[in-house]
Amino acid sequence: MTGPGKLALHVCQGTGCVSSKSPEIQAALEREIAARGISGRAGVKLTGCHGFCQRGPIVIVEPEGIFYSEVKPEDAPEIVRSHIVEGKPVERLFYKDPASGNAVPFYRDITFYAKQQRVVLRNCGHINPEIIDDYIAAGGYRAERKALLEMEPEQVIAEVKRSGLRGRGGAGFPTGQKWEFCRQAPGRQKYLICNADEGDPGAFMDRSVLEADPHSVIEGMVIASYAIGATEGYVYVRAEYPLAVQRVGIALRQATERGFVGKNILGSGHGLELHVKEGAGAFVCGEETALMMSIEGRRGMPRPRPPFPAQSGLWGKPTIINNVKSLATVPVIIDRGADWFASTGTEKSKGTVVFALTGLMANCGLVEVPLGMTLRETIFTIGGGLLGGRKFKAVQTGGPSGGCIPASLLDLPVDYDSLNAAGTIMGSGGMVVMDDRTCMVDIARYFINFTAQESCGKCVPCRQGTRQMLDILVDLTQGRGRPGDIELLQEIGESVKAGSLCGLGQTAPNPVLSTIRYFRDEYEAHINEKRCPALACRPLLSYRIDPEKCAACGLCKRACPSEAIAGQKKKPHVIDPAKCIKCGSCFDACPKKFGAVVVSSGETGAQGVA
Repeated sequence: MTGPGKLALHVCQGTGCVSSKSPEIQAALEREIAARGISGRAGVKLTGCHGFCQRGPIVIVEPEGIFYSEVKPEDAPEIVRSHIVEGKPVERLFYKDPASGNAVPFYRDITFYAKQQRVVLRNCGHINPEIIDDYIAAGGYRAERKALLEMEPEQVIAEVKRSGLRGRGGAGFPTGQKWEFCRQAPGRQKYLICNADEGDPGAFMDRSVLEADPHSVIEGMVIASYAIGATEGYVYVRAEYPLAVQRVGIALRQATERGFVGKNILGSGHGLELHVKEGAGAFVCGEETALMMSIEGRRGMPRPRPPFPAQSGLWGKPTIINNVKSLATVPVIIDRGADWFASTGTEKSKGTVVFALTGLMANCGLVEVPLGMTLRETIFTIGGGLLGGRKFKAVQTGGPSGGCIPASLLDLPVDYDSLNAAGTIMGSGGMVVMDDRTCMVDIARYFINFTAQESCGKCVPCRQGTRQMLDILVDLTQGRGRPGDIELLQEIGESVKAGSLCGLGQTAPNPVLSTIRYFRDEYEAHINEKRCPALACRPLLSYRIDPEKCAACGLCKRACPSEAIAGQKKKPHVIDPAKCIKCGSCFDACPKKFGAVVVSSGETGAQGVA
């Protein structure tokens, strides 16, 4: 524990840092402080994810704000001795700016953090998620008290409507309007569900919030339940998120003990019984009607709408389903007011958005920015640009069902309507950045393969259409593309979007349609020239050794797993195309100073650097 006048060493214990031994770092810091007898001067504090996952494990010394990155357990003695005892921060552990190469000691000066505006992530990395008093000290449960004791349910709904909050889990439907539909639906029994079934590859927004600030979600659920008249609720979270499940359970027990959840909450007369339901990992259960079937104990499969869940949902009763980020935002709106929240963002997209910024970036992690910030500023300022100074090619937003946006649209503002117009979606907040070595045909194949596998199979357009698109894309990446394939992909894609039962099928063609829209030349190269311009599709590649550059060092020969390379000392080596499995081991093994292994693609023999 820490107190006034003491330094607090905040040790990130989100999943990413935990996997890199942050619990051992915390234990080592605690041992060192105890051994030196300086517990009156400093203490160690467990926190959730601070966002900058690529630089983890992270230790932040407060209130100074000194930021230590990529810390190891063996660094603990030096941190305590140098920083705590001698007052000299350990410079070798400072973050190095990728652009300037300069060390940045304070996290507030790191570009990754400087441009962010944290609302959903307001407490992440600052409080101990396993101690309710930390949350209360940060203003937690103040909004719940205000809503339940000072406002009528209709006033709560009106405030959320006036804020302009739109759902942060997919389509962006106005949250207050959804609540109003449910409030007005007949029937005494109503349900509330928090959708934490986050299944997008590379996405970890909901998981991180539940691990770092679970009480914010619980408080949001209590306020929402009061507004719609629900007395029972569920947090539906993936079983693959054991730390999130654990911390939500701890928070729920603590909140119940303190009277923030349960019967007659804060003496208001309103009660809410909350349950944690672990999902089995089906991607389709992120769709609200499939999610409800899973809670009911049935196979998670979507059903036609209408009726919508707000009228007939869980067990046929009016039900509201909100995303983790939406619910975590609600307490701030009630506490600080709709006008404060609406002052951020754009005219039709209010507030902030949380992204899992991943891919070939200098700075990957969890970021929260005002809606309307451009892709360029998000990727090149907060994200620090691409690794190794590579050329930006595309960014995919919205997870596996999102579209790919090219470099020509980097100045596109990130909001619901702008992304939809560009052929992609906001989705739950994934953002994957790709450089010039990425084949857009292969990327489309990768994502359609994911959605085809995750299709529940209930409706024909999704079940058959995604598989047909996958078969065509596999042919293209293996040199079997035919004229007319592009048009066929577009026709099938539009049919799947129009005819599918749920959001999985309705958005699954987005990666294919958007890459055709912006990178049609790559599709044409795969079909007409049997060539992959990015040198990424192995079946379309060929390898040879330039005899004038070969130093006959033998490194390529030793690296080849198929014994396809022949050659003697002091004589140029040769690759046998019949034996070559196109794994690229020879290219990787050849010293760059020689550059003797040449990669080419297509019938024209066009070459490139892999």
